[in-house]
Amino acid sequence: MASERADQTRFRELAKSSSFCSKIYSEIEEIGWEHLANFSGDLKFLSFRIVDGKQRTHTVGIQLDETYPKSAPSVSTDVPYAFNVKWSMNSRLKELMQQFTDHFSRLDEFWSTLEDIDNSLYVVDSQQSSRNVHFRQIDAGNGCFIMLFINSRDPKSLPECRFLGSCSPVDNLQKLWRRNSKKW
Repeated sequence: MASERADQTRFRELAKSSSFCSKIYSEIEEIGWEHLANFSGDLKFLSFRIVDGKQRTHTVGIQLDETYPKSAPSVSTDVPYAFNVKWSMNSRLKELMQQFTDHFSRLDEFWSTLEDIDNSLYVVDSQQSSRNVHFRQIDAGNGCFIMLFINSRDPKSLPECRFLGSCSPVDNLQKLWRRNSKKW
């Protein structure tokens, strides 16, 4: 009797798991298997690659729970600010990925600005700079550094600047900045 109950419970879990896996497989199919970067054995964690308009590759990690799709998945990615994911009980992963594609396109100008800074100035630790960091530390020489804080929502606006280093060279940099900042 106890053995039969255990078998029934195991069968229900397998059927439930099979249904979950089947649903996730079909949703991956909608997105495209070529975009799947990684997944866990139980398919409760998925990661997808999205290529934006400037050919930058982004990875979106998606954590699903037992109540999926009733509850929204947890999502992680490398962006400077989050947005409100629109999710309903009828939502699918493809719609979620489209929301991220749209979000990445809104950040395109921000990332292009950071790339211009990284490529044209001597950025300290540029290899460690990620796409979610909105500042850059620039080595201006003579022991002087400039911290540029770029507005991720309006990257063409004048950045906030902080000057670090010894007094005399920093004073000169600040004067140059005040005189030329409108050219930004």
